[in-house]
Amino acid sequence: MTKFLEALAVFVGTVIGVGLFGLPYIASKIGFGAMVVYAFILIILTIIVHFLLAEVSRDTHIIARVPGYAEEYLGKGWGKFSLIVSSSGLIGALLAYLILGGKFFTLYFNPYFGGGELIYTLLYFSFGAFLIYKGIKGIAKTEMIMVLTFVLILLLFFSRGLPFLRLENLFTFNPHYLLLPYGAILFSLWGLSLVPEVKEMVERERKKLRLVISSGIVLAGLFYLSFIFIILGVSGTKTSPDAFSGFALAIGDKIAPLGFVFGVLTTFTSFITLGLTLKKIFRHDLKLPEKTSWFIACFSPLLLYLLGIKNFLGVISLTGAVMLGLEAIIVIFIYKKFLERRFQRKAPFWIYPLALFFLIGLISQIFSPILFQ
Repeated sequence: MTKFLEALAVFVGTVIGVGLFGLPYIASKIGFGAMVVYAFILIILTIIVHFLLAEVSRDTHIIARVPGYAEEYLGKGWGKFSLIVSSSGLIGALLAYLILGGKFFTLYFNPYFGGGELIYTLLYFSFGAFLIYKGIKGIAKTEMIMVLTFVLILLLFFSRGLPFLRLENLFTFNPHYLLLPYGAILFSLWGLSLVPEVKEMVERERKKLRLVISSGIVLAGLFYLSFIFIILGVSGTKTSPDAFSGFALAIGDKIAPLGFVFGVLTTFTSFITLGLTLKKIFRHDLKLPEKTSWFIACFSPLLLYLLGIKNFLGVISLTGAVMLGLEAIIVIFIYKKFLERRFQRKAPFWIYPLALFFLIGLISQIFSPILFQ
């Protein structure tokens, strides 16, 4: 039971991340009911894709992530393509953490010291890049502390916000924004890179592995919906892209600084974790020198930020729908080949509609101007 709880803690702590801050704002556009429906569907489909990789990982005796399994079962070309997809997804996620982390840093320190957002974002980046360079280990496990902190802050928000809650804020729907939640919710629920690590933590036990994955994704989804409920219920149309500013404005409370601190801590630990992961990909998979791997991993998202890509919701939506959608499709076909090679049987027919779903989601987000309004 201890190993199961440790695995669940690491998985949930890693899945819950920067996406939660943007979801209330998206809900203010489309409506809470639509977010619940989206979350329900994507939780189920995300669990299925994670289950597929779990089966492959459990019965394949190599230590790898999606690019490694792609090369093992689909060939070197697919392995390289998967490596590009995974690296691009991580760069997109790092960019999202940099955008919002720098904003939280600014919102907290600007009232005391002044200065523009660029300065605080560069400070945020410098601290993170330094720790990634030093190779600080064990950061991912501190994510569980962030989850517990989030629960406490959520309870505090509920206690402060309930007197200001207006149910009419939750019963809205705007079909104009129908495509908006897809990529952001998918981004917020994704934990595929952690499946091989969880497998080792539960010692390849199929039932425990599946229980960790399903419980972790469901818990993350419930956390997100609870957060959306209280923020949107109180803030309504004043809901801000960072969640906390609009909430504090609506209740006239000084709770915002606490939210900003939590936002900085949450984004910062994840920025380091993902930065280390990307650095290892460049170092071990592409065989680049240590310092070169660090430089590309850290400065790629910074360059995109300096080039003006600062639309947080657009970044997480496109990263979720395009890069994570592609990763889901790759996993589906890895699973197909895995069944054919290991068990000499055909994959179930339903994997093809599943792959088509992610393909349609990918295309719809690419051509959705709503993301950049």
